[in-house]
Amino acid sequence: MAFSDEEVDRYARHLVLREIGGPGQQALKRAHVLIVGAGGLGAPAALYLAAAGVGRIGLVDPDIVSLSNLQRQVLYGVADIDQIKVTAAQSHLIELNPNVVIDRHPMRLDPSNAETLLAGYDMVLDGTDDFTTRYAVNTAAVVLGKPLVSGAIGRWTGQVGVFLGRPCYRCLVPDLPPDAETCAAVGVVGALAGVIGSMMALEAVKLIAGAGEALVGRLLIYDALAAEVRTVRLPADPECPVCGRCPPGTPLTPYNAGVSI
Repeated sequence: MAFSDEEVDRYARHLVLREIGGPGQQALKRAHVLIVGAGGLGAPAALYLAAAGVGRIGLVDPDIVSLSNLQRQVLYGVADIDQIKVTAAQSHLIELNPNVVIDRHPMRLDPSNAETLLAGYDMVLDGTDDFTTRYAVNTAAVVLGKPLVSGAIGRWTGQVGVFLGRPCYRCLVPDLPPDAETCAAVGVVGALAGVIGSMMALEAVKLIAGAGEALVGRLLIYDALAAEVRTVRLPADPECPVCGRCPPGTPLTPYNAGVSI
């Protein structure tokens, strides 16, 4: 895929990176990425994926922009209040990089539409704060063989994981937590959303370009108050209702090798 002079200039810092270079940037241009949730995590993830030159980005979110969003959802401004999130996001992302195609899905992802939404994309990023939605995304990703980059935040703590087959997200959270908390209920420091959302975008870029070692089968946990990061390995649950009968996850094949992962 040829780059225009404008694209060469735009992506110059990627093109000189040994781990990305021309082939990796071409893989980014070919990639189709779905982001579920255009809020605290999805907003910074979308910004960095659009800036990176991902060819097509789909945004799934049924909500409108509210004033309380602006404390952490840096994709939006005061003028966007009361607009549909995916519409406002599309406008800002195209302004950032007109080379990127932005698909709007102003709806809630659920078990009835999850596979249809994911089917047209190479991978999915889940930044929602609802476990029912997370389960639906995970199940569809496992069934379709799509990589899932999952992020979560609350108060001062965030986490990022990458799931490909087995173990899956359901191995990490086997049952709906009875005391699940949302950011609206317990609060969250705004900059934490930027940190974790950016990490999600970074894992997606690594997967697409075949750079480094993705967080497959691992969970990165960031404690912002203590300024500490730790990574733990996630075992596959043999009784997992989603991936329990799947073969164990295999190493990723880079997108730019022309082989599906």
